[in-house]
Amino acid sequence: MNDSFHDPLGQASDGESVDSSPEGGAETEVGHLPVMVDEVIETLAAKAGSLQIDATLGGAGHAERILEASAPDGRLLGLDADGAAIARGQRRLARFGDRAVLRRANFRELAQVAPEAGFGAADGLFLDLGLSSYQLSDVERGFGFRAGGRLDMRFDTSRGRPAADLLATMDAAELTALFGRLGEEPYAGRISRTIVETRTATPIETAEQLAALVKRAVPAPKTYRIHPATRVFQALRIAVNDELGALDAGLSASLVLLRPGGRLVVLSYHSLEDRIVKRFIASEQRGCVCPPQVPICVCGRQPRLRSLGKSRTPSAAEIHANPRSRSARLRGAERVAA
Repeated sequence: MNDSFHDPLGQASDGESVDSSPEGGAETEVGHLPVMVDEVIETLAAKAGSLQIDATLGGAGHAERILEASAPDGRLLGLDADGAAIARGQRRLARFGDRAVLRRANFRELAQVAPEAGFGAADGLFLDLGLSSYQLSDVERGFGFRAGGRLDMRFDTSRGRPAADLLATMDAAELTALFGRLGEEPYAGRISRTIVETRTATPIETAEQLAALVKRAVPAPKTYRIHPATRVFQALRIAVNDELGALDAGLSASLVLLRPGGRLVVLSYHSLEDRIVKRFIASEQRGCVCPPQVPICVCGRQPRLRSLGKSRTPSAAEIHANPRSRSARLRGAERVAA
């Protein structure tokens, strides 16, 4: 696996990936195309009567297929921090009746929410770490620079600080660190200084303003594979929602919630997320954490996961049909008895 793959902004749980126009999409009558859905279903191995968790409901495309695969009596818990996603999911999954249980919650709350909903011993847990296409196109949220709108970027608009607040209050050094660490932006310093200089005269409050500012601040490339502001938008979104902290919490919850034989399946869209998932699975598969110089294991830590093989990426056919899927990477693991 190449840890440095990078195709960062606006990866979405219904088929988003980055291109020079990241808000484009593969729309269908029921929304956007779920990414690698056949591979997700195959890896989850959902069966009749099983309990499945989709911790990132998005447009409910994956959830719909999971419920179909687990018919006639499998049940699914769908979580999303975005109330609009829950409302869409209720409409899309209405035909499944009480087999679909939806809760508005961030997957960092999995360990608490799942048992309360009756999913304390699940057979499958799916995490799609991308933005939904609906979020990218929402002009009230500012996730995507083509749709525009106020720079909010919060999944749950009832809590946390919007992105515009970070841009207004962080100094150049703090912004540089943020863009470098969470966006892997090579021109982080130059962009940060431009932001600080600009905001003294004009507040930076909209996605259009920030995208234009970044484009002015960085050297013009000969060709645009992605928009110059892509990594900056990624970094702000991750910071606003503490996405990497939520991922750590969600992965840890899988060890509590999955019964032996239960499967963890994760779709990631940039290297920051994928490294966390890869290292988590490797650590839990290894078990013992004793220092190399200790001749025998004294920690007693047993493996808790078994990797389901190398990471998988979309087929050429899927990328052709849905270019937004091209940066996706799927990893799976199975819970083993302690």
